[in-house]
Order: sequence, then structure tokens, then C-alpha cells
Amino acid sequence: MTDIVNRLPQAAQDYLEGRRLDEVECIISDLPGIARGKAVPASKFTRQDYFHLPDSIFYQTITGDWGEAAGDEGFIEKDMILRPDLSTATAAPWTGDWTLQVIHDAFDREGHPVPFSPRNVLKRVCQLYRDQGWEPVVAPEMEFFLVARNLDPAHDIKPMMGRSGRPAAARQAYSMTAVDEFGPVIDDIYDFAEAQGFEIDGITQEGGAGQLEINLLHGDPVRLADEVFYFKRLIREAALRHDCFATFMAKPIEDEPGSAMHMHHSVLDKETGQNIFSGPQGEETDAFHYFIAGLQNHMPDALAVIAPYVNSYRRYVKDHAAPINLEWGRDNRTTGIRIPLSGTAARRVENRLAGMDCNPYLGIAASLACGYLGLMEKKMPKPEFRGDAYDGDGDIPQVLGSALDLFEEATALHEVLGPEFARVYAIVKRAEYEEFLQVISPWEREHLLLNV
Repeated sequence: MTDIVNRLPQAAQDYLEGRRLDEVECIISDLPGIARGKAVPASKFTRQDYFHLPDSIFYQTITGDWGEAAGDEGFIEKDMILRPDLSTATAAPWTGDWTLQVIHDAFDREGHPVPFSPRNVLKRVCQLYRDQGWEPVVAPEMEFFLVARNLDPAHDIKPMMGRSGRPAAARQAYSMTAVDEFGPVIDDIYDFAEAQGFEIDGITQEGGAGQLEINLLHGDPVRLADEVFYFKRLIREAALRHDCFATFMAKPIEDEPGSAMHMHHSVLDKETGQNIFSGPQGEETDAFHYFIAGLQNHMPDALAVIAPYVNSYRRYVKDHAAPINLEWGRDNRTTGIRIPLSGTAARRVENRLAGMDCNPYLGIAASLACGYLGLMEKKMPKPEFRGDAYDGDGDIPQVLGSALDLFEEATALHEVLGPEFARVYAIVKRAEYEEFLQVISPWEREHLLLNV
């Protein structure tokens, strides 16, 4: 046991100091981003090098149904070999005993990475950058809502009750008083994050009722995706302690803005450590413009990955803090691609299209894949957009079905993300979409029942 503890990250060691580790949660992300795995006694974890789960966890839709994606062998649910990445070991501070979580990587029986495991997809994309002598860097922003407990799906989602005893108010962006309304929940978020060794760059009130944003420091894409994966669970657990829900739905409440996972991208030269988006005199480089062009040219094909549900497309509404097109502009939050104010060393590209409902591994992988294709194709972007981009036309799919049509034909994107991932993802999401189409909505009953 001591040998294992000594190999853990410092935050995990600090959490266990003077305590006996009881249990380890061995987890992996499925396609929607749900943590799958097993909880094992600590004594057993120290004796095992791996454990098994069936590959069918990657064929399951968000509703628990199945996509027919098993391939030529058929739906035999063959076992994968899941090996722990001890660098991801972190506390589960909301549990009743001393528990650690450890993210695992999925391999087949020959030891090859399972190509449709989301963490493996992101690793594949990052390796393509490294093969070119580059190091991708990301900084995600997480938006989410704290809402009243919703036990009946037929009822509308309502904002949570604040500390003042009044429902959380909307349109108070950046208000410190609004943040104070959620003080007890935020305190637990900070405490849980500290126990897990995560550094929060800041928490702000966003424009929606009960909507918050957490910014994370920039770094390695896989490590940051791990943190977002962990943070979603952490935030949900903190909310449950205070009789409310945390939701990462893209658009949970009518007439309120949606929740995004904005992604800031830069790329470093591996040898020099310099940002390839800035030249010797601090000027914008061709690589900077190629990356933007890659997002403009390929993001429509990737939208089914960064906006993975029918609800995701309710976020793309004019003048509701979400982009409707792929224009780019400097310090312009109406464009889908924003260039934030920064020094030359920190020059970066912000992709504002991804919803917070996306799997963080797949969302970051898809965005990086589009940028990578731009760097390899060496095309220039459209001219910078000046003014309010909501005045322009939308140029992204408006429904999941259309986005899936584009994704299924996007062979260049498939080669970057992995053809086998693309095959499985398209089948699973198509099954999920067709299941949704069987649901009759309240709007249809209200307006069509007696009028058509």
C-alpha cells in the first residue's frame, strides 16, 4: 500500500496523510462523458495491474439504449483491458470514507488503444501535433446552471433558491452579489477542488439565472480534459449537498442563455517552447491564420461532436451569448472564433461553439483536430469580421440530424480523430437521434392536437 501511495500525485498523498485508504473508484469516460467503471477495495487495487469492462460501454446512448456499432464480430461484448493512469489519482472528498478516483485507459487484447475510447481519441490528436514538432495547449471555460431539484421531467427546470430565499435572478452577469447567493455551494466546490488538487482560475456569475462559469488554467489537453471530467462530478456533488442540482445541459431553461465550454487554443514549438502563433517581432504568423481557417472550414463537420444532443442546438440563438456562425474577430464575443486580448506569448484562438454538454475529451479533440487540419492545409481564413456577427447569416447546422449528415461524410476529420471512432460515434448518435424523433413534445400536443 505504501508503494502505491508514494506514486500518487502530491494532492492525493496530502489527502490521505494520516488516513487509511478504503476504496478506489476505477473509472473511464464513455461517449457521453459518464464515468463508468468499478469501485474496489484499496487492498485489491494495489494488487491489480488492470481490470476488465466490456467494449459495449461505448455503444450505449445517453438514454441507456444501444447503437449497432459492434462491427463484424457482432455484439459479443468482449472485454477491454483497463489500465490505471496513476497521475490522475485524486480524492473523492464527498464520500463517507477515504476514497480515490483513478482514470483508466482502454486497450484491446493485443495491447492496442481502443480507438473509440474518448481519452484515446484525444491522445491520438495530440500525438499528431507532436509528430509535427508542436505541443498543443488548451484552457477550457466551464459554464453551468445551479437549478432547483427537478424530479419530474414534465416540469420546467427552475433556478435554484438563493441564500436570500429568492430564486436566482438572471441578467446579473459578473455580479458579486449574485455569486454570494450561491456561497455555500461555491464553498464546497472550492473545498472539493482543493482536496483534488485542482486550481480554479476564477468563478463568475454568467448572464443566466443561477448560471456560473469556472475558468481553468491553460495546459496539456489530456490533463485539462481529465479535470473537466472530474469537475462535472465534483460540481454535481457540491450542489446535491445543498438541495439543488448542477446541470451541464446546453440550454436547460427557456429564455435564458445556454452553457458553453469555450476552449482557448495555442500551439508551442516543442524545441523552442515558443508560441507558433507569434513571430519574432510579435506579429501574427501564417500558422495563426491557418489554425483559424481550420476551425472555419472543418468545424461544421465536427459540430455533432461538440454539440452532441438535440438540446445543444437550442443554444445557437441570435443575441443569446452563443455564436450562430464561424466568423472570427479580435476581442469580439459575437463571433464563433474570438481572438482574446493578450500579449504575444499568450496569443491564442478561442473556439466559442462547443457546449458544456459535450464530452470534454471529444470536444477538445474535435476542436484541436480542426485546427490541425488547418495547419496542414495551409489555407487562409475569411477576412476578420468587424461589428456584430449576429447581424450576419448563420452557417452552422441548426439541428443534430443535419450535423450528423456532415460528420458522417467528413473523411478528413475522420482520419484525424480515427476512422473507427468516427464509425462508432456516428452509429451511436444516429440511434440516439432517431430515438428522440419518436418523442411527442408538449408543443406538438398544444398546437397541433386540435388545429391541424
